[in-house]
Amino acid sequence: MEYADFPERIDHTVLGPETTPADVRRVLDEADEYGTNACVPPCYVPEAVAHAPEVRLVTVAGFPHGQEPTAIKVQTAVDAVRAGADEVDVVANVGRLRAGEDDAVGEELAEVVAAVAAPVKVIVEAPLLDDAELRRIAELAVDADADYLKTATGFADPADPNVSSGATVHDVELLAEYRPVKASGGIGSYERARELIDAGAERIGASGGATIAAEYLDGR
Repeated sequence: MEYADFPERIDHTVLGPETTPADVRRVLDEADEYGTNACVPPCYVPEAVAHAPEVRLVTVAGFPHGQEPTAIKVQTAVDAVRAGADEVDVVANVGRLRAGEDDAVGEELAEVVAAVAAPVKVIVEAPLLDDAELRRIAELAVDADADYLKTATGFADPADPNVSSGATVHDVELLAEYRPVKASGGIGSYERARELIDAGAERIGASGGATIAAEYLDGR
């Protein structure tokens, strides 16, 4: 395989509503074992840094619906980076985008990006958007100087039962025209992760990140 740095492309993730400190420590230990990053809730960032200071740490702001006031998203990002987070994934306000309030969406993203020195990924919740909307939000993220576009939280519930709640090849290819992409949502195997990387994803977010890394290492 040509992706020699494959485990480093994985954000091994634990963001469920019942996530405990023990869950976070487990994910950090697995990330350390397999050479992945870890993505944890912002409330656990200080504990995560203390437990596994060598693991690259990602956290979230405005997760999972993106509907907090801008000041809350900004403060969450600032507090997390001060506590030791290396990257922040912020959820865009899809409702405002749908309402045509593009200026408000873009201004909020720009405030978050400007508030921290760490890389910021914008979660666009692609399963809820059509291609025109995806391009609009991608352009807003570019204008805000965001570092990455992230496909989904994995918590979206599309009205169409035939629509995936996570990453698709089509969405990755479209978003990759604008910024590096983190594919996230519904990625449970190395085969699926490789498919999305081949489509243009630079990073993979998955709750099964350790399993995906292990499959890769076993097959080398």
